[in-house]
Amino acid sequence: MAKPGRLPDFRKMYPEASEEVIEVLKETERKMQYQEYDLKAEQTIIDQEAQEIQVIPSREDSYERLLDMSVQFEGETPGAEEQVLKRMESEQLHRALSLLSDEEWYLIRQIFFNERTERDLAEELGCSQNAVNKRKQRILDKLRRFLENF
Repeated sequence: MAKPGRLPDFRKMYPEASEEVIEVLKETERKMQYQEYDLKAEQTIIDQEAQEIQVIPSREDSYERLLDMSVQFEGETPGAEEQVLKRMESEQLHRALSLLSDEEWYLIRQIFFNERTERDLAEELGCSQNAVNKRKQRILDKLRRFLENF
């Protein structure tokens, strides 16, 4: 590819090509230059009379360059409706958890919040891992029923 703003001499490169082919090559090269340089380059306009320099930013920029310039991007934040629904779900879950007995709440808290394994809890409680799993499933079913009826 040629330097920005310059088109190669396609007539020298392809002496046997017709004028239509040369025109297509020129047009294609110019489009490529536009995509690779013109959109990404900022322009500087110097006004000699007013002694002012005006910088026109590029119309397109790379993600890496924007990061280098410390541009902050807006994160995807949930809308108001989503936030309200999450809050309602959270309140429902809190109510459902408050209905559990102390033993049930301990088991759920250890497995889901403290990330302990069923096997570890089984050793602590003096029962089998299968028994802990069945208790957990019963508690989860209880919570699901409550949330479905709410």
